[in-house]
Amino acid sequence: MTQETYKDLAWITAADMGLGHKRAAWPLAPYGKGGVIIAGSDANTDPDEMALWNRLRRTYEKLSRIKGWPLIGNALFGIMDALMAIPTAYPFRDLSKPTIQNTFVNKLVEQGLCRTFIRQAQSEPLPIVTTFYAQAIAAEKAGLRRIYCVICDTDINRVWVADNPKQSRIEYFVPCGRALRRLKQYGVPDERIYMTGFPLPLELIGDADLSVLRRDLGQRLARLDPQNRFWPLHVHSVEHFLGKKNCPEKRGREVGPVTITFAVGGAGAQKEIGAAVLHSLAPRLADGSFRLNLVAGKRPEVAAYFKEQLEELRKKQPEAAGSVHIVFNPEDAGYLADFAAILHDTDILWTKPSELSFYTGLGLPIIIAPPIGSQEVHNREWLMEIQGGFDQKDPEYANEWLWDLLQEGRLAECAWDGFLKARKYGTYKIAEILKTGTMQRETSPLKR
Repeated sequence: MTQETYKDLAWITAADMGLGHKRAAWPLAPYGKGGVIIAGSDANTDPDEMALWNRLRRTYEKLSRIKGWPLIGNALFGIMDALMAIPTAYPFRDLSKPTIQNTFVNKLVEQGLCRTFIRQAQSEPLPIVTTFYAQAIAAEKAGLRRIYCVICDTDINRVWVADNPKQSRIEYFVPCGRALRRLKQYGVPDERIYMTGFPLPLELIGDADLSVLRRDLGQRLARLDPQNRFWPLHVHSVEHFLGKKNCPEKRGREVGPVTITFAVGGAGAQKEIGAAVLHSLAPRLADGSFRLNLVAGKRPEVAAYFKEQLEELRKKQPEAAGSVHIVFNPEDAGYLADFAAILHDTDILWTKPSELSFYTGLGLPIIIAPPIGSQEVHNREWLMEIQGGFDQKDPEYANEWLWDLLQEGRLAECAWDGFLKARKYGTYKIAEILKTGTMQRETSPLKR
């Protein structure tokens, strides 16, 4: 399976609504005609349509930041979050009736939301793969065929599904069983749901045998097991799935320092947690035990904040500052490439439970920052269920509790659980469906 063989299979599109939808679409860029088309961006959207996108964007970014407001933040966040709340999973019941959110999206589509992309897609009859529900709804209303929607979270609001799900033509690529069961509650028939897994970057996966992932994970497990707590229990399993050549004989610092990557959300939320982590870990950064990546994403104000915090640390402990790297790139492609590049050597990913929760499938233990929004609450639950993450404790004392998790081998256990239990082949499976109309179902934990 090569990217060249699968070139120009579909229109691949995402919305300019934070990084989540883009991150899900970008691994599919090699298969898309023209790469990834970003609806709501200046380059791909008519001026008249931009006003609608700006209204949606402002709502999204306010929701991401409002919780941190003093005194009234939690109350206002609760009101806004209720609009996108996800029902409880049990009891299993029929939730196919459309909601007020569906009415709102339908009106936006009628007013012209997504029309620029629809005109482009009408120019050549290729399948459409979108990571944003409004584009799928608009494509169906325009009479387009073979519409696929990538689900970006473990659970979703009813707004992701058309008013009449049984008559709708939209098909879904889902990352996990929770999302599949929810779509069935919303009335989507089984034959229009594909359990693909979340699309992960191929530069972190490698070929169909996961050559890059197995190499990176072998090194990571060795660094995360300084006291040899994990290896005696799992040696046979690890060698079986990763191959002996990918399993270093040395453990802990002999393999290299432990690298922690702290990533803010696309709206720049929770940067203060990153600053607290930076200052708390200073002694470990200074002695070379840890390295720290502070990911500001595309936000210049977050990058500036991290730089200020790093300069403050440099004045106090210059030797610690040398072990810190700030990741910032204002362009989508540049940022996503830079982020993927640092994950090869990342041992611990600290972030809120966004779409990055699925990166536990790469064998990355997730330190879970407080969720923002209903879907992230469900993502956190899923991570905890598969044992792919730990809730963060007080960031000001990360130097202590994170060190204890490392010494006990708990982070290595977490990395291994995420690797075995989360799906890794999402990008390949989606390409397979676009090429053949179906996909081969796998039972091996390595090939899911």
